[in-house]
This record gives sequence, structure tokens and C-alpha cells, in this order.
Amino acid sequence: MDSRIVNLAKILVEHSMQVKKRDKVIIDASAEATPLILELYKQIIMKGAYPITKIELPGMSYSYFKNATKEQLKHFPEIAYYEMKKADAWVGILSAQNLKELSRIDPKKITLRGKITKKIQDERLKKKWVIVAYPTASLAQEAEMSLFEFEDFVYKACVQDWNKIGRSMEKIRKRLQKAKTIRIVAEDTDVTFSNKGRKWVIDNGTNNMPGGEIFTAPVETSVEGHIKFDFPAISAGKELQGVYFEFSKGKIVKATAEKNQDYLKELVKTDKGSSYLGECGIGYNYNIKRCVKQILFDEKIGGTIHLAMGAAYKECNGVNKSSIHLDFIKDMRKDGKLYADGKLIQKNGKFLI
Repeated sequence: MDSRIVNLAKILVEHSMQVKKRDKVIIDASAEATPLILELYKQIIMKGAYPITKIELPGMSYSYFKNATKEQLKHFPEIAYYEMKKADAWVGILSAQNLKELSRIDPKKITLRGKITKKIQDERLKKKWVIVAYPTASLAQEAEMSLFEFEDFVYKACVQDWNKIGRSMEKIRKRLQKAKTIRIVAEDTDVTFSNKGRKWVIDNGTNNMPGGEIFTAPVETSVEGHIKFDFPAISAGKELQGVYFEFSKGKIVKATAEKNQDYLKELVKTDKGSSYLGECGIGYNYNIKRCVKQILFDEKIGGTIHLAMGAAYKECNGVNKSSIHLDFIKDMRKDGKLYADGKLIQKNGKFLI
């Protein structure tokens, strides 16, 4: 067994989920992640806990969305909900064999299914949960790396001293928490929002692996301005490039994209909350330096910020509700400036505090 897999599993079990004796832990993954699944299974058992595996095979998602009737799409999976209700912890491993599997599926089907299963996702957020990516050939190909290079990239991003990083982020979080207004300025970008009554939260590898993020929920109706995002966003196998938003009274009033604009407009119209922001996050993992077209890594790039349309996190005191949550990333390392109550606190992706 690769020692890096053993170390990653240990971080997930002991740091992220803090697995205790008799905990019921769901491992949700595809067969591509078998080495990590087996190591997690072993370490969870050694903690005296109860692992539950949910393994998806290649082609299952495609077959479902290709063949399911509207009645089947609207069917609520009661067994999956019961399982989540009874679980103490959940780890989801991103390990798809084909990242484009759903790219030719009608996005309305995927959106409908997301609305139906949202109750399960809401229940998961009440647990000790973490999402991690396993280095697969498909992820490496998407990142335009060899598998060996991508493995090094993943483990360098994930296997770190998260308590030390957390202490560093906490200093910045405290400064941000004192602010009432945040302003983001960069090329083709000038956005302001109120943070009054909201909380800034750090992710030091507890819910996302890799961690390295400081995030909040903007006051929904306070967002004003415009922003051009630098990196592509991936949703249901579709790549959204050159995304540009304009905001008025918090609402996205203009949404354009250089690629898949029609799909972007469908996403904005998903539900009442999808045209408002649910999150503003600041990337703080300086071991991640480049975009790999996987949001779990890209949103953590040190020196970037990201805005997410859709659902807000309750832990930030956010109230925006939506069946979607999709992040878009701005590179602040290129003449970017971040202001808190008018004071410059970050320049070119580096904090000044």
C-alpha cells in the first residue's frame, strides 16, 4: 500500500471525521478508488466503528439519467435517506472513471433529481462529513497531467499539517469577521457585498480534503457590481468557461459564458435562490498553484477567491436556499485587491495582515 494513501486515510478518519468507537461511517465512492476505500475501511474498523460502503460502478449514473422516467426521477430514495439519518459520519470520494459521462444528458433531468434528493444532502450536512478526491486517470487527464504527476499533486495538497494551517487561517478569519463590507477588485471585476450578521468560517480539512479555505455567506440582497471569472467551472460534465456575472440588489441580472452559455442560464433559473450568491470563499492552500478543473482543488488555490451561486451554508448564518451550489473562481494573483471596510487586506493574492 502506498504510504501516502495510508497517511491520507488517517487524516480523513482522525482529523476530518474524528471517527469514534461505534460510529456508523458511510464510504461513498466509485470502484476506481478501491485502494483508498480499503484503507479507510480498515482504519474505521480499527477505531471500533462500523463502515458502510456505497460503491458506484462506471456507467450507472449515465444509465439512470438516460433511461429513468420522470416518475423515477421524482421518486424519493427513502432507504438512502434512512441510511443517512442513522449515520454518524460520511466520506465521499470523487473518483469517476469518466468525468464527461453526463455531458450529453438533458441538464433538466439532473436538476430535477437534485431537487428531489436535496433532503438527503441536507441531512448529510448535519453529520461529520468530508469530501476527498482520489487521483484517477480521468482526473489526471482533465488536469493535463500524467497520472504520476497528478498523484503527487493530490497528496501534496492533502497530506499537510492541517492544525497548523488552521491556526494561520484563524488569524485572517478574525480580521474578516470584524468587517461589515467586503470589496473584490481585479481585471474586469469590482464586486462589493455586506457581511453584516454573517460568519466567516475556515476549512482546515474537516469538510473538504484538501482544505485551505476561508468562507462566508454574503447578505443575499447586498451584492453589487460585476465579475469575470478566470477558471472554468464544471457542472454535470459540462465546462463553463469565461463566465461573467453582473449583480443588482444581490441578484444575478446578467450571466454570460464563452462556452455553454445556455446551460449557465438554465442553472441561474434553477429555482428562486439560484440567482443569488450563497458563498464567498478565499483560497488559502498555497501547495495548490494551478487549476486542474476540479473544484475541490481549484477553489483552494492560494491567492484566489470564489463566489458560489445557490445554497448558502447555515454555519455562516446564510439563509439563501437552492438545490444547487456552484463555485466560480477569480485569480487574485493578477493585480487583485481585497478590501475589508475599505482597507486593503490582500494584494496580488497575498494577505497583508
